[in-house]
Amino acid sequence: MFRSLRRALCAAAAALLLILAGVGAQTVHADPAAPEDRAARAAAPGAGYWHTSGRQMLDAAGQPVRIAGINWFGFETANYTPHGLWARDYKSMIDQMKSLGYNTIRLPYSDDLFKSGTVPNSIDFSGGKNADLQGLGSLQIMDRIVAYAGQGGLKVVLDRHRPDAAGQSALWYTSAVPESTWIANLKALATRYKGNSTVIGIDLHNEPHDPACWGCGDTTRDWRLAAQRAGNAVLSVNPDLLIFVEGVQTFNGVSGWWGGNLMGVAQYPVQLDVPNRVVYSAHDYATSVAQQSWFSDPSFPANMPGIWDKYWGYIFKQNIAPVWVGEFGTTLQSTIDQKWLAALVSYLRPTGTYGADSISWTFWSWNPNSGDTGGILKDDWTTVDTVKDGYLASVKAPGFPSGGGDPGDPGDPGGGTAACTAAYTVSSDWGGGFNAEVKVTNSGTVALKSWKTTWTWPGAQKVTSMWNASYTQSGSTVTAANADHNGTLAVGGSASFGFGGAPGGGGAPTVSCTAT
Repeated sequence: MFRSLRRALCAAAAALLLILAGVGAQTVHADPAAPEDRAARAAAPGAGYWHTSGRQMLDAAGQPVRIAGINWFGFETANYTPHGLWARDYKSMIDQMKSLGYNTIRLPYSDDLFKSGTVPNSIDFSGGKNADLQGLGSLQIMDRIVAYAGQGGLKVVLDRHRPDAAGQSALWYTSAVPESTWIANLKALATRYKGNSTVIGIDLHNEPHDPACWGCGDTTRDWRLAAQRAGNAVLSVNPDLLIFVEGVQTFNGVSGWWGGNLMGVAQYPVQLDVPNRVVYSAHDYATSVAQQSWFSDPSFPANMPGIWDKYWGYIFKQNIAPVWVGEFGTTLQSTIDQKWLAALVSYLRPTGTYGADSISWTFWSWNPNSGDTGGILKDDWTTVDTVKDGYLASVKAPGFPSGGGDPGDPGDPGGGTAACTAAYTVSSDWGGGFNAEVKVTNSGTVALKSWKTTWTWPGAQKVTSMWNASYTQSGSTVTAANADHNGTLAVGGSASFGFGGAPGGGGAPTVSCTAT
């Protein structure tokens, strides 16, 4: 319940370790599971995008898959980047997650990441650490993390954790961040990672709680209706994503954890325009977070399966939809908490017995600086809490096929990185119109098959014509992709395209580049 206190403690701890990172050239890595690659990799479950069937999640080939992952927070705080980069290189962190058997990363973020003045901080670049993050903005750092996770066979779920870095919000909107902004930013992320099946879905909003309701019909409070609006908006730009929908706090007078009450699903299921995309997400915690009545029940912990059944487990058991326990954690300091975690792991159905027909999960958290739970890592950000990690051993699941470069490609013996940069130049501007050129350069370590650029003008500029690329424009945002003849770029190679637009005066916006 007292999650805002925990987040405040996290942000305060991180603020003591500020190492400012600048803003510079934008480089975006891409990690798509292209359709032509899916069939070849179908033997290993997890390839491509996922969908649902009853209580299971299935990969692109129809094979059952399961999330057994970890929360790595920080993007949602005033550091605007995952925590711990003040101590370690991000790649070594992800490598360690994989080595411990976690197959998915849940990445919390706030809508502050989309503000022009947001600057990531507390990143150590000494000794070569995080070298390829230097000069990047927060979303570009997210791109790098997604790309490297995909190369290692990990999936990513993006979690809209907060409207801003200041703290949790009960509803999905605030006076400063209206619903329209929430949905616009969700769509921007869905578009950003379209074609990149490392990002399998988006958790629409973290821990809705009172006065949020489920099924009450009040559009200002009904989280189920809001989730439908946002889910359909996301799927309108990227129909392959899973839509993760958390619960509320109270339904029909029965209260539980923030985001953990999914009792309303039985009567009021989330219904989206694209079928087989909804995964319901519950959060569950121990006494180190807050006291609940069931912890003092004389039958504890034998009473817990019935509690979980009531709040969210029935969705799985009745084959309604997949269930993902997006957060659960504890310091493990009390005997009650130890019994709770053992009971919950048993309830999640050990992998060895049930395989992929089990409830999915992401443990809270990787970070040691979560004030009321601690993490899998200890305070040095390197040493593993083997006791805590050991509780999870029986429910961990296999990793997934790498989404990175083809390791069989002789030009990429180690599984290289597809990346590009883009430079925008205005060649002429006469007020009523202008001409401009964008130069795309392969900045990665493998040859590119294709590239795509995106930028947003500050005014009402529109493309009037374009050559050597195809484009779409939505509002002030333009996406331009290579033509058939200039998509292939050798390492270090470049291609350019030009266009005319009107009116003039738009200047040179920052351009992001996505490569495959």
